[in-house]
Order: sequence, then C-alpha cells, then structure tokens
Amino acid sequence: MRKLLLKSLLRAPLTEPAPAADKDALAELAGKVQATARQRLGRSLSIRQIDAGSCNGCELEIHALSNAFYDLEQYGFHFVASPRHADVLLVTGPVTANMREALERTYAATPAPKWVVAVGGCARDGGLFAGSYGVVGGVSAVVPVDLHIPGCPPSPRDLLAGLLTLMQSRLPKRA
Repeated sequence: MRKLLLKSLLRAPLTEPAPAADKDALAELAGKVQATARQRLGRSLSIRQIDAGSCNGCELEIHALSNAFYDLEQYGFHFVASPRHADVLLVTGPVTANMREALERTYAATPAPKWVVAVGGCARDGGLFAGSYGVVGGVSAVVPVDLHIPGCPPSPRDLLAGLLTLMQSRLPKRA
C-alpha cells in the first residue's frame, strides 16, 4: 500500500490542461446563439439531453457547458428536466433496443417547434456499437435528426457552434 501511495504522489496528474482561455471568442459565439434563439423563438433556448445508450464521453462534454469555464447559463441557455419544456433534444450514443421507446416518447412529448441534435459518432450511425444485437442504430433510425455534431466526443466549443448552426437554420416543419 505504501508503495502505491508513494508512486501516486510522485507521478504527475493524468488530467488534461484547461483549454486556452479565449473568453472573448466564446462570449461572442454564445452571444450569437442567444441572439439567434431570441429572434427565432422569442425567448432563451431550453435543452434536454438524452442518453440513448452511450459510453458517457459525450455527456461529459455536454455537462462541461455548465461548468465555471463555459457557464452557458450566463447567456440564457438552460438544461431542462422535462422534454415538455425543451426546444432542443441533444441525443447521445447509439440507440439501444431498451432506449428506443423512451426516445420516441421523449420526442413525442417535446412541443413544436423542436430540433433534434445527434451528438457524437455513435449517434450518427451506431459508431463502435453498430451491428450489435442490442443496438437499433443511430438516432435518425428512430427520430428525425436536424443536425449532427461529429466527434468522439465533440468539444464544448463544437457543441456551441453546432447550436448556433441549428438556430441559424430554418425552423423545423414537423409537429
């Protein structure tokens, strides 16, 4: 036990360094998303995150949007617990057979206009898990997808840029 403790004290931390502090660019990007959301929706953007069977890599990056570094709450974004209050569904992971019905019900409970964003490579086509007996496929195999944000996992900055792209697109026609 002592040997393990000494080894851990002498070794450098295994964490990644914080991203370069470019707060002005981040604030400008978040401001554009907020202004576009207010123009399109008349209010701030409400986001519901759904894990359809992922490895949680994408969830960590999505949760980073709420940390002290990105702090998207200051720009009016907020994550909601109920799909009935959401404008955007951020779906991560391949859709598993057990989560298919839950994703369909969540989509049905979200009021129009609504957007669906598939986050990460697994959400596109099943990724590493494609072809598995417990995987239905990507998100588009279950619900219509408006935008795909690539990456494994995508960075919080990529997620924010994807939301801006989504807000600048036309409103979805489906109910």
